Amino acid sequence: MTDRPRHSRRPPAGAARELPNLRTLPRSFYERAVLEVARDLLGMMLVRDLPRGRRLVGRIVEVEAYDGRRDLACHASKGRTKRTDPMFGEAGRAYVYFVYGMHCCLNVVTGPVDYPAAVLLRAVEPVEGWRWLAARSSEPARIASGPGRVTRAFRVGLSLNRADLCGGGPLRITRGKPVPPRLIARGRRVGVDYAGAWASKPWRFGVRGHPALSRPFGSGRRT
Repeated sequence: MTDRPRHSRRPPAGAARELPNLRTLPRSFYERAVLEVARDLLGMMLVRDLPRGRRLVGRIVEVEAYDGRRDLACHASKGRTKRTDPMFGEAGRAYVYFVYGMHCCLNVVTGPVDYPAAVLLRAVEPVEGWRWLAARSSEPARIASGPGRVTRAFRVGLSLNRADLCGGGPLRITRGKPVPPRLIARGRRVGVDYAGAWASKPWRFGVRGHPALSRPFGSGRRT
């Protein structure tokens, strides 16, 4: 059965009432294997503090894992460069890069230092601050549906590359409500056909049937 995103003009009822205490995830959360971190990031909250006291909060609903030098879909397969250097650093840092001459993508560095792995945030469900964002979109529930939309909606640019997501800075990830395994869909990563056999790795994770998914999951494979 295919998981199809359902379009909606407003966030789920009661979303604001479900907002947790926003306790920042510890670095130990990220100092694990990238596939574990990717799956466990589903349901966690992306928080972005903006000028004049504004704050955006969203629930992470879709991610992709990229695992080290051998993974030909991973930037680190090309070696350690100025661009990829953040992936080799401390877990719990942001890896932000510019792609296609169009937009930035936000990744979370995982694992031990010098092992280049990261999780790409592909889709986020708006939870707090959505009224301000909704004026810019005909589909408010999908305003952060896709890697480029995530960074545009949450005002994430190259200035936040290497940002400490575990600290008290303007960008962080906090505790949310974990997604049970039965609600997690799993499939191939998007746009990595150039990576040969690595392109078929089922390293894209998402909340099954969620309206904010960037695209449907085919088989809806579970973890």
